[in-house]
Amino acid sequence: MIGFFTREDSRTFTYPRFNLLTSPLARISFVYKFDVLLRITSVLILLLIILTGLFGNQRPVDNLAPTLVWVIWWVGFGFVISLIGNIWSFLNPWKIVFTWWEFLYESFANADKYQAPFRYPVKLGMWPAVTLFLGFAWMESAFVDSVVPRILANFVIFYSLITWSGMVLFGKHEWLRYGEVFSIVFGLMSKFSMTEVRVLDFEVCRDICPDDCRIENGDCVDCYECFAHSENREFNLRPPVVGITSSASITPSGFAMVMLLLAMVSFDGFSATPEWVAVQTFFIFKFPTLTYQFFNGGLIANTIGLVIAPVLFGGVFVLCLKLICYSVGAKHPNVSVLMGAFSFSLLPIAIVYNYAHFTSLLVVQGQQLISLISDPFGIGWDLFGTATYQVDFGIISPLYLWLFVISVIVIGHIAAVYLAHLKALQLYRKSDIALKSQIPMLVLMVLYTMVSLWIVSRPIIE
Repeated sequence: MIGFFTREDSRTFTYPRFNLLTSPLARISFVYKFDVLLRITSVLILLLIILTGLFGNQRPVDNLAPTLVWVIWWVGFGFVISLIGNIWSFLNPWKIVFTWWEFLYESFANADKYQAPFRYPVKLGMWPAVTLFLGFAWMESAFVDSVVPRILANFVIFYSLITWSGMVLFGKHEWLRYGEVFSIVFGLMSKFSMTEVRVLDFEVCRDICPDDCRIENGDCVDCYECFAHSENREFNLRPPVVGITSSASITPSGFAMVMLLLAMVSFDGFSATPEWVAVQTFFIFKFPTLTYQFFNGGLIANTIGLVIAPVLFGGVFVLCLKLICYSVGAKHPNVSVLMGAFSFSLLPIAIVYNYAHFTSLLVVQGQQLISLISDPFGIGWDLFGTATYQVDFGIISPLYLWLFVISVIVIGHIAAVYLAHLKALQLYRKSDIALKSQIPMLVLMVLYTMVSLWIVSRPIIE
């Protein structure tokens, strides 16, 4: 049906934009330096997570760090970024701290600008970020003690040192583009959002960043390095989801990152089902003597599942691309070209499944923040008079939650099919060939949606 109603001239896809930098609200925010206050707050929150994790109460429910990291930041930020835009680019505390360090270096070292001693090997791509994201996924989905405050704080310190070391060695923007996990992951999520940054000064873009930030008409979209250096720029309001259509070609490491993101979201939900608990139980009884914190039967099962999931996702997706090549003929684009064209089209399903799976967590467990802000260390404080607040488990109706879950997953599926068809029109130029090419992709998306619905329908056992 989407193919029938999508015109052939949709291959030159454009969308309406409104530059928010021309609005009075934007000018007020810059005049009063609200952005500076937000950046300082972001750095202070990072410091608070480390301090509460190291020195606070080690019961996860009584310490601010686990709720702030896993519920408010990872889940909440993902929701906000995929809906509103990539606020992480402005609030990234590691980026902010390094920018301050650059300012001090330039002020006291009699240097115009800090120059990294090494040039990042572009051929390495985003593999450092993929590796770090796999480690983060392991912590989030496989390692049950990731909620222990001191362990979490040590991981935050470890990641901070890696990030700042990468920036010192290769440069801030280079590491943000290739090595800083959350700049990349939240950047992928922001393609779903209703805002973008756009640079119209082609000379600045050509001199600063690689070609992969430009879309077909030559504009530089969602490249925050160019945005920071250009005066001829826009911060645009746009229709949701359309940012995925402006995605350029994808590298093997970029493809791996997308597949890992899709797999992590799905496996995180599947790992809480009775079926996966049965697998964990099998491994626990299979290795009864393994009872160590970092080496036990349950952890082995989760680790194996987390490794298999992205490989399975990638393998099925590549098989789908080969079927597309076969269905339209060998003279049309090969698998590597199709990989760049269609990889991002699966993001809407993954993002809406993220909403479906984590909404109850954010709404219910997120309430713990109300009491924890009064007693962040869990030592009996009541700074704001909210320490005795009790979580309201009935704040959201199960019926409304289920209707919301079904609705967002179906909407994500429709958006994914539509975007994939637009990409097919851009590739094949003729609507009949584009429609024919999308049959394997449609089957894949329907299967992905069915699996997502099945996972959210299962009772949660954790």
